[in-house]
Amino acid sequence: MKNDKLKSDSSFSGTLRKNYWENIYDHKKLTEVGWYQASPALSLEFINKADLPKEAKIIDIGAGDGLLIDNLIEIGFTNLTVLDISAKAIERAKLRLGEKAEIVAWICSDITDFEPEEKYDLWHDRACFHFLTEKKEIETYHRIVSTGLNVNGVFALGTFSKTGPLKCSGLEIQQYDETDLGLLFSDQFDTIKCVESVHHTPSMST
Repeated sequence: MKNDKLKSDSSFSGTLRKNYWENIYDHKKLTEVGWYQASPALSLEFINKADLPKEAKIIDIGAGDGLLIDNLIEIGFTNLTVLDISAKAIERAKLRLGEKAEIVAWICSDITDFEPEEKYDLWHDRACFHFLTEKKEIETYHRIVSTGLNVNGVFALGTFSKTGPLKCSGLEIQQYDETDLGLLFSDQFDTIKCVESVHHTPSMST
């Protein structure tokens, strides 16, 4: 990733960004958002290959009211955290899970404001990082994930590829390929595996 192509000043952050996502979850059902997956198969594949104990600390960044957390509970993980900027998304996920929601730690926060109070064994992010298009925000994310993971922790990151759309949910995103991500995170992480997959939205666009 060439940092000189990134904007130097944030124009979409804080209250503006939070209000935007609250509005999305006010008006769209789970099955209507572009990132919806009936089964988060690729995320589960990466998590299963990490071969973590069921008590491992797992955090899902920008989870919204997605179904990964349901699946992790179903396969027996017991130390789960969900972070999302939208309080409405979190409440929707809690309502769906019912009593199972009580075993999850819920954090409502912009990722760039998040200061981890504990270290995690696995950091999963399929729907957040690519929305950070400002150089300062990307550097902040790098610092947060680097300090929020245990030694030998697993960082499972999904982004838009160089062949993907330029926007998601009406917002500009930052595209990456394996080389870009390696350059950005190689000071703290070793690449284990990188794959490119095609995601079909509910409207059947890609």
